[in-house]
Amino acid sequence: MPSEKKISSASDCISFMQAGCELKKVRPNSRIYNRFFTLDPDLQALRWEPSKKDLEKAKLDISAIKEIRLGKNTETFRNNGLADQISEDCALSVIHGENYESLDLVANSADVANIWVSGLRYLVSRSKQPLDLMESSHNTPRFAWLKTVFEAADVDGNGIMLEDTSVELIKKLNPTLKESKIRLKFKEIQKSKEKLTTRVTEEEFCEAFCELCTRPEVYFLLVQISKNKEYLDANDLMLFLEAEQGVTHITEEMCLDIIRRYELSQEGRLKGFLAIDGFTQYLLSPECDIFDPEHKKIVQDMTQPLSHYYINASHNTYLIEDQLRGPADINGYVRALKMSCRSIELDVCDGPDNEPIICNRNNMTSPLSFQNVIEVINKLAFFASEYPLILCLGNHCSVQQQKVVVQHMKRIFGNKLYTETPLASEAYLPSPEKLKLKIIVKGKKLPCDQDILEGEVTDEDEEAEISRRLSEDFSREPKLIWLCKELSDLVSLCKSVQYKDFETSMKAQNYWEICSFSEAEASRIANEYPEDFVNYNKKFLSRVYPSAMRIDSSNLNPQDFWNCGCQIVAMNYQTPGPMMDLHTGWFLQNGGCGYVLRPSVMREEVSYFSANTKGIVPGVSPQVLHVKIISGQNFPKPKGACAKGDVIDPYVCIEIHGIPADCTEQRTKTVQQNSDNPIFDESFEFQINLPELAMIRFVVLDDDYIGDEFIGQYTIPLECLQPGYRHIPLRSFVGDIMEHVTLFVHIAITNRSGGGKAQKRSLSVRIGKKAREYTMLRNTGLKTIDDIFKLAVHPLREATDMRENMQNAIVSVKELCGLPPIASLKQCILTLSSRLVSSENAPSVTLCMKDAFPYLEPLGTMPDVQKKVLAAYDLGTDCQTDIIFQRLEGCNRGKQSKGETHRPAETHQHPLRTMPAPPIDFLDQEEHTD
Repeated sequence: MPSEKKISSASDCISFMQAGCELKKVRPNSRIYNRFFTLDPDLQALRWEPSKKDLEKAKLDISAIKEIRLGKNTETFRNNGLADQISEDCALSVIHGENYESLDLVANSADVANIWVSGLRYLVSRSKQPLDLMESSHNTPRFAWLKTVFEAADVDGNGIMLEDTSVELIKKLNPTLKESKIRLKFKEIQKSKEKLTTRVTEEEFCEAFCELCTRPEVYFLLVQISKNKEYLDANDLMLFLEAEQGVTHITEEMCLDIIRRYELSQEGRLKGFLAIDGFTQYLLSPECDIFDPEHKKIVQDMTQPLSHYYINASHNTYLIEDQLRGPADINGYVRALKMSCRSIELDVCDGPDNEPIICNRNNMTSPLSFQNVIEVINKLAFFASEYPLILCLGNHCSVQQQKVVVQHMKRIFGNKLYTETPLASEAYLPSPEKLKLKIIVKGKKLPCDQDILEGEVTDEDEEAEISRRLSEDFSREPKLIWLCKELSDLVSLCKSVQYKDFETSMKAQNYWEICSFSEAEASRIANEYPEDFVNYNKKFLSRVYPSAMRIDSSNLNPQDFWNCGCQIVAMNYQTPGPMMDLHTGWFLQNGGCGYVLRPSVMREEVSYFSANTKGIVPGVSPQVLHVKIISGQNFPKPKGACAKGDVIDPYVCIEIHGIPADCTEQRTKTVQQNSDNPIFDESFEFQINLPELAMIRFVVLDDDYIGDEFIGQYTIPLECLQPGYRHIPLRSFVGDIMEHVTLFVHIAITNRSGGGKAQKRSLSVRIGKKAREYTMLRNTGLKTIDDIFKLAVHPLREATDMRENMQNAIVSVKELCGLPPIASLKQCILTLSSRLVSSENAPSVTLCMKDAFPYLEPLGTMPDVQKKVLAAYDLGTDCQTDIIFQRLEGCNRGKQSKGETHRPAETHQHPLRTMPAPPIDFLDQEEHTD
């Protein structure tokens, strides 16, 4: 099947526009017309037909165009009643004339919209010399580099080489390409030239490489950020990294270093520019990974009590198959410990020759020697993490073999065993930092007030729970087992006790005691007493294990129990799938150390939180997550797929996991018959009410007529997302990274007011506008306390008003700059600076400082549109000044009591250089106004 021609240069965009295509023309009166648009052969005007106007009026001169916007970023789109039905990625606007009028268009795909935007921007930026565009397209640095590559491989120097040699050369330059696809491209080129020979010329080699190796979505991005050049210089790259990718403290030298490392042509490395191939390599590199590298090391406070952390836990660690038939296997422990598991299970039974064994009690085949198992545990206990390892000991041994268990553990673990007696004067467990390199035994313990060598304790292991659930007399008392004092003494911080109810636990339970809950019991409690469960887990450890009915070792959803603060949610590591994906992804966020600090609303004694909260969480600022799924790369055919051939029809699902109010799922359209580089170009928006507990899971599926078939996935905590243009490395069903298989996305996170769709200005919307929400204080019933806190009501309302006014002002600035709500203020300043320079390159405004903030004052007359932008900018600056001064007042009040005075902040230098920059606090308001 012939592959369609891709856009790989400006001349390709121009050729497409000259051939013309149908676009929808949007009018302010909510009418939409279909028109056929073309670019004049002399590249001087844009025309459309049919039209009631004569041919000379149904056109727009390229010289009159001021700017070209991608997306629904004009008043026409914002006020059009049908705008919600128009895809953001298919909309574009041509701003023209001295009054900045807009020609608003909608393409039938995001790809076509990008072609028109890139082509028009190129023409506008080169309006004085557009005629030599076509002639110069083969004189670019990229073609010069490809010629040197070809000449180096052309050993005979004849300017021609065998097709096999050319295929190998392109494969070497781009290992992800399939050989069959390269050969097909050469056949297409040769057929178009009616050639009989299969030998490849230099021109054909360059043409094939450009068509095969240019990803159009990356080309459009490069043109956009390079201000319509076909390469990036160091300044372009610096602005891209800072304003779009969120990289801080970037310097020109750092950008030149990136260029030297990723640019493929020698000319580009010497002159300091990054062409399309080097830029593609850079975007695919680990430096542009979606996972924030800061989270690859320990970034959280590890000095809080153990109960304040989620702990990576394994269920039936000795199994590598299901719990019904699976034999015990030492590799279960190896796998779990290498994956930073910090809570593992040992079910110990009597073995032959007085040597205890570990086995699956449902399948007694292939038991493991207890001694061998703990030798492996000792070797790997702190291989992936130095933080404490909890051994959940299921004791089914006679007293005689219990003593052997103790001997082996003391001999092998030595001083790693934590056996210190908890202090009654303390109220919380020690911290992971204090317990570094320690092994903690969880199990039953004899009463401390009885000096006995052995005694009876209740058997509360999972098998006992199963037998009770399956028996007719479910209410019968649990059976008793004998426990020796030596084994009892090994248990210190994790004494197993039985849960009765929260009232009893809060009164009688000691902080070093732990309750285990079956999945069914924990689910019931989470539904009936969510607030009590959270409060209980502020002080005590909870362990949740899968239901007895999961005989196939399927996994529970850990998120359901993390939402209630349960620290130890045991997972069947041997069973891959969505639940294990969530578990693995969650524990990546703190250096993969096996411990993740819980949200502050789950730790602070005076905080209130319920997992069943329907919307905004008190005391937590919601965020809006904006995700654009741009394209996919090198998707494999699903394993076991029924369809013949290698063709797949991929689509992407975006799942949000977190508290119930945040859980949702959306999907892209299906791209037909494309696995190499399917273009999705679809944007999505999610409100996240508790960001600290949220995860996002990207799943790529094949839209097969028999059923959706799994291709790959990637799960990441929201806290670890990097903003900007990122490649996501997809994982297979069993969790392995698939080589060269990626998803290209754009990520932005804004606050509630600054994100989302732009507000419409229609009367009906204004009438139905939701009233501003203010923080309310609940009466405690204690008059003295209530009277004190009444004083806070008015300042809280003022603070809310200031924050909302600031955010609304910033939304207006973004709209008037023609930028989407997800844009940063740095991007607004960049856009604004180009408009405030006249055609003679003279500035039309002057920048002056008032109260340490930058204000823009006109130097002469300017269009009304520019006046509106300046007014919006000044309003935002005024709001910011109010907020800062209010903060300084509070600071000064506190400091004056200590004899300190406040000094104004120094002016920050900013690399935009087009105009002096506002202070960082203003530019980065999304991060600071909360």
